[in-house]
Amino acid sequence: MLTTSFTWNDLLFMLDGAWVTLQLTFWAILMGTFAGLLFGLLRALAPRASLPLAWLLDVFRSVPLLIQFVLFNAFKSIVGLNISAFSVGCIVLGVYTAAYFTEVVRGGVLAVPLSVRRASRSLGLSYLQDLRWIVLPMATRVAFPGWLNLVLGVMKDSALVMWIGIVELLRASQTIVTRIQEPLLVLCIAGLIYYVMSLVVARLGARLERRWQEND
Repeated sequence: MLTTSFTWNDLLFMLDGAWVTLQLTFWAILMGTFAGLLFGLLRALAPRASLPLAWLLDVFRSVPLLIQFVLFNAFKSIVGLNISAFSVGCIVLGVYTAAYFTEVVRGGVLAVPLSVRRASRSLGLSYLQDLRWIVLPMATRVAFPGWLNLVLGVMKDSALVMWIGIVELLRASQTIVTRIQEPLLVLCIAGLIYYVMSLVVARLGARLERRWQEND
C-alpha cells in the first residue's frame, strides 16, 4: 500500500542519496586536488608557458556547472563512451574542482616570500629541495582554508548531478516529495543532512589547522 507520510524507509533512502553525494565529493576532490596541485605549480612557477592551460581552466570556471554536466553527458553519448552517469559526474566535478584549486595553489605558492626562497637557495638547497621543503609546506598552510571551502562547495554543487540521472541526496528528496507532497518537511531534513555532512568536514579541517599551528 502506498503511504503518503514520511517513513523510516524514506529517511534511509535519503541517507543512501547522501552516501552517493559523499562518494561524488570524495572522487571529485581527489582528482581535482591532484590535478589542481600540478596545474597550480605550473601557473605559479611558469606563468607564461602555462597561459594556454590558464585559458582552458578559465572556461571551466566560467561556464555554469549544470551546462558542463549536460554537455559532457551528451558528448559521451555522441562519441559512444561506455561510462556510467556516476563516472560522468565524478569527471565533471573533478575538472571543475581542479580549475578552482589551481588558483588556490597558485596563490599559496606566490604567497611564499621571495626572500625566503633566496635564503633557502643560499643555504645550499637545490631548486627541487627548496620546492619540496620550503615552498610546498608554507603554500599548503596558506591554501588549506581555500581548499576546505572548495570541498564544502563541491559537496553542495554535486546536487546538480541529478540532471544526468544520478540519485543523490537532492534527487532522493525530490522523489519523496513527489509521493508525499510535503516539500517543506523533506527539504528541511535534506538541509539538515547537508548541514551535518558539512559540519563534520569543517570540524575535521579546523582540527587539522589547529594541529599545524600547535606544531609551529
